Amino acid sequence: MIEGLPGKLKELRSKYGLSQKQIAERLGVSPSIVSGYETGERTPSTEVLLSLSRLFYTSTDYLLGRKTPGQETLVDLDGLTDKQKAAVIALVQSMKESH
Repeated sequence: MIEGLPGKLKELRSKYGLSQKQIAERLGVSPSIVSGYETGERTPSTEVLLSLSRLFYTSTDYLLGRKTPGQETLVDLDGLTDKQKAAVIALVQSMKESH
């Protein structure tokens, strides 16, 4: 288990308004695996950790506990509400999927 990762995953998932099922679909795993990551019963592989960092627009350093809160975002979304941030992320995801 990666110390602090379960809480960060729950926080990020909630912040962006995503369900465990939605995360699982984007990662290509079952919702029970995502649940295991959030409870600390499972540890994501390096590949999944990289996918999580891309999904949440954060660094792997942050997910691994190497960065302090506030340094986790790779895209500057300061000044936006949580709803606006989720909309930006959804827009980027839809653009990626349209390729």
